[in-house]
Amino acid sequence: MKYMIVKIVKGALVAVSVVLILFISVAGYQYLTVALAPEYDPETMLLNYEVVGSGERSIILIHGMAGTKDYWKKDLEQVTRTYRLLLVDLLGFGDSPKPQSEYTLEIQLAALENIITNEGFNNGNTLILGHSMGAVISLALFAERPDWFRGATVIGLPVFEGKDQFLEQMSSNSFFDKLAVSSYGKVFCMLHPLYIVKWFKPKNLTDDVFRDSKKHTWQSYYNSLNEVILKTDLYALTKNIINRKILFIQGTDDKVAPFVNVEKFAKSFPRAKLMEIQDGDHQLFLKQPLKVWKAIDNYFDGKSQ
Repeated sequence: MKYMIVKIVKGALVAVSVVLILFISVAGYQYLTVALAPEYDPETMLLNYEVVGSGERSIILIHGMAGTKDYWKKDLEQVTRTYRLLLVDLLGFGDSPKPQSEYTLEIQLAALENIITNEGFNNGNTLILGHSMGAVISLALFAERPDWFRGATVIGLPVFEGKDQFLEQMSSNSFFDKLAVSSYGKVFCMLHPLYIVKWFKPKNLTDDVFRDSKKHTWQSYYNSLNEVILKTDLYALTKNIINRKILFIQGTDDKVAPFVNVEKFAKSFPRAKLMEIQDGDHQLFLKQPLKVWKAIDNYFDGKSQ
């Protein structure tokens, strides 16, 4: 009996050691990937993007945290005859460069502006469509360059009155969400290759979107969360566009960006429309893309204008 207990304990220690070695190896590799990356150079490190569609109207599409430009491609063929679309991988995500960078809002805006001007989407008749972190960036871009755009649509906007409110919200979510915003968040980000596997795929993500969510570094994710989402005061940032047309599309069951926060924020914009999606979660676009496109058509080009 004593021999069996010793054998079991030794086996458990070996298993724990193997797991620790795996964690340390993955985290170390991810850390070195960032440490050895070159510093960000806006002149040479251009964003990855593509322009699709041949319509007369233009829209820029900006993905959220851990997303890529391909997030928007579900049923996209339904709108390419109506719109000319600019799909962009944000700096540090997708197939865009992943340099050493602070990944601040200002850096992301400058990188986007470079592409937008190169492709002529700054003509004053362009719409912006952003999801989650991309919604924050969309409003910031609209506020910084109001003459470039005629309006914005934001889906799943994470608007919080401070870091404490965000942490409180995330603490009631999944185990992974709790870890991501904990004091171990940076290490958790380094281990993302271990948990972005099919066994942990959220039900509200498609296989393609989940697979693409690996395309970032721990630095681009961690810094973007803190610099773009947590440090951005959207109330102050958007004061100069409160009378512009903005369409808020928000799910009532969004666990990442609470509906009540967006509802309160949207009231600051007298010309805005809040489209409430009953039981919609943070990835409502993936379930109902055509509903989103129809809402954009009706709000910006329909009788309501």
